[in-house]
Amino acid sequence: MRYRLGSECSAAVFLAALVMFGGSLPSARLSAQWVRYPTAGVPRLADGAVNMSAPAPRMADGKPDLSGTWTSDEIDPRRPGVPPNPRDATTSRRMINIGVDLPGGLPYQPWLAAIVKERTANNAKEDPHVKCLPDNFLRAYGMPHLLKFVHKPDLLVVLNEWNAGYRQVYADARPFPEDPVPSWQGYSSAKWSGDTLVIDTIGMRDDSWVDWNGSVVTEAGKVREEIRRPDLGHLEIQVTVDDPKAYTRPWTVTIKERLIVDAELIDEICLENEKSLQHMK
Repeated sequence: MRYRLGSECSAAVFLAALVMFGGSLPSARLSAQWVRYPTAGVPRLADGAVNMSAPAPRMADGKPDLSGTWTSDEIDPRRPGVPPNPRDATTSRRMINIGVDLPGGLPYQPWLAAIVKERTANNAKEDPHVKCLPDNFLRAYGMPHLLKFVHKPDLLVVLNEWNAGYRQVYADARPFPEDPVPSWQGYSSAKWSGDTLVIDTIGMRDDSWVDWNGSVVTEAGKVREEIRRPDLGHLEIQVTVDDPKAYTRPWTVTIKERLIVDAELIDEICLENEKSLQHMK
């Protein structure tokens, strides 16, 4: 059985200070679909474990197949020294600060630097995630909620178990709409460069949070993801954000994800039995 943050405490995770300073977060036992049902079609070792270093699968057109269930490939900062659970989601350091590995940090415009300072000081109480709103796709890579990629030659669908969210990436290099209506996940068009899927995204909502500190992308932002699957069990995602409204220059981070096997997405609806927002007023 997998263990996850229960819906009654979903919004309570606004206490980013607990995460940052090693505090524990409550957990609840939840039911998942087909708990520990063996993942089909993956190569296994003699002991039954999945061979994570096996070659990446490919689609009929020869391109890497990014399908799978994914989570951050980092040691959970809440549980340092504890090996990752191969059947459960992991929290990334980038959940708190997406620019944690950038020398000097994210290159904020002065107005955003002031807002991030304020949001960090008040434990991110205005965070859209805290209010049970969807996560931006960049943020989702580092959150403790599984992402499921369903990949076809012309379409990549990303399912997020948090609030039954979804993202559509059209892999036909289609042009962007001229005047897009801003949306939670923006508008994503992709093309291949060798074995790397290059995704460009525009049209995100203003003030779309990308970490607990309150860093954002705006409607002016452009995001490029360059996704590689070097082997069966891992994704490498180089992300470049070019948002002159929010940052003084473009910045790039590399996100690593690992494959989750013998497990499935769970229903994790934030507002279901939510009891924490009343304490945030």
